[in-house]
Amino acid sequence: MIKKFIYLEWKAFTRSASFGANLAMKILVGFLMIYFSLIFIGGGIGVFYILKKMNLEPLQTVNRFLIYYFLFDLVIRLLVQAIPVLNIKPLLILPFKKPTIVHFSLGKTVLSFFNWIHALFFVPFSIVLVLEGYSITGIILWHLAIISLVYINNFVNIILSNIDKLFVVFIGLILALAGAQYYKLFDITIFTAPFFNGLYQSKWLFLIPIVFLIGLYLFTFQYFKNNLYLDAGLSKKEDVAATENLSWLNQFGTLGTFLKNDIKLIKRNKRSKTTIFMSVIFLFYGLIFFGNSHQPAVMHIFAGIFVSGGFLFVFGQFVPSWDSSYYQLMMTQNIPYRGYITSKWWLVVIATFVSTIIASFYLFYGWEVYLTIVVGAIYNIGVNSHLVLLGGAFTKTPIDLSSSSGAFGDKKAFNVSAMLLTLPKLLLPLGLYGLGLYLGDKTLGLLLVSGAGVLGFVLRNKVFSLIEKRYKIEKYSTISAYKQKN
Repeated sequence: MIKKFIYLEWKAFTRSASFGANLAMKILVGFLMIYFSLIFIGGGIGVFYILKKMNLEPLQTVNRFLIYYFLFDLVIRLLVQAIPVLNIKPLLILPFKKPTIVHFSLGKTVLSFFNWIHALFFVPFSIVLVLEGYSITGIILWHLAIISLVYINNFVNIILSNIDKLFVVFIGLILALAGAQYYKLFDITIFTAPFFNGLYQSKWLFLIPIVFLIGLYLFTFQYFKNNLYLDAGLSKKEDVAATENLSWLNQFGTLGTFLKNDIKLIKRNKRSKTTIFMSVIFLFYGLIFFGNSHQPAVMHIFAGIFVSGGFLFVFGQFVPSWDSSYYQLMMTQNIPYRGYITSKWWLVVIATFVSTIIASFYLFYGWEVYLTIVVGAIYNIGVNSHLVLLGGAFTKTPIDLSSSSGAFGDKKAFNVSAMLLTLPKLLLPLGLYGLGLYLGDKTLGLLLVSGAGVLGFVLRNKVFSLIEKRYKIEKYSTISAYKQKN
């Protein structure tokens, strides 16, 4: 039965209309996986000797910061790791047992890159510990417990991905703990380090994470099994109806009609609401770079673009996939592509402007830092807004706006593939800003980046004509792709 599921998964992948794009993206992701795998292997071997040179006890030091390691791992999973999707409804009318379907779907997550990459760090580190005279039995028990914690994160990610409120609460908890640690108000490692040290020193403590992992798997299995039926997610929660005319947008004609539809789409669907939440997270991206003397100065413009462009990257890159459920109907109407494209452009421009205003708290780092964010916003409006719309013509993956209520739906509005598509949009500003720094003038770098943004804004009509032409060329292939449900 499992062999049959694997066969069906392969057929779904190769027969997809976006097979070429998916294959190219998977090859690129494969190279990144190899790169990070080598980093983890090198870290697992070298961290022992690095800590020794710093006169620190390696195992105890690693155990002290494992709590942050696993918290950071869970955050990365929540933001990036896509939950494997199995097209379940066609299987429910066939003689497949529900437990087999659920076990296979959960089993796919066990083989995820986000799980086995940790072994590339902990296995070499454990081998080095044994070679350096640590107890073999203690290291084996410690290692089993650590791997169990890795898979606990895996299943916690699955559960949190299906319960939106828990996701928000968990992110808030992590930010609170990190802030308390940074400002020396509360040190959680004082309480967690003894537990991780006990995994090595005790002969029974390692059973706690193993037993917890087994219980968590059974809970996850039962949760999805109970929600595995044909009409799961079809019933709607009754609520007080609310009408939103947004009549003030009528003065903008066709453009106003498109804007009203987009605003309603964002407010009424969980999948699109996620874009707002992710845009807020992007606002704090600059904290990683600004005020950090260890980061290269050229990366400041990188942070400035991300701080102001969260909505642009998360929402804009999926145009027109947000309308995939009724795209065929739209194409039967007398709808001008120029009006459709312009409405999306104004939406991301307004969001970029609002994000820039909210990001004024970066004035705490000085006017120069906030000026970098403003320049990044200018570049986003003048250049990146056009690039995301142009890329949308080639985006042929439909979006199920109601998927967040299904047990096995695709709940990720933010993933690795989406991030990789933004890389070309960052190379040019980095090059321009880097050129200014190379010539010894940071102001010149900012002028070059903002100049590119202004030039793009001035030429927007010509750019829109090119984008409109490309959308018309891709029209029928896009319609064909949106008809596919898997």
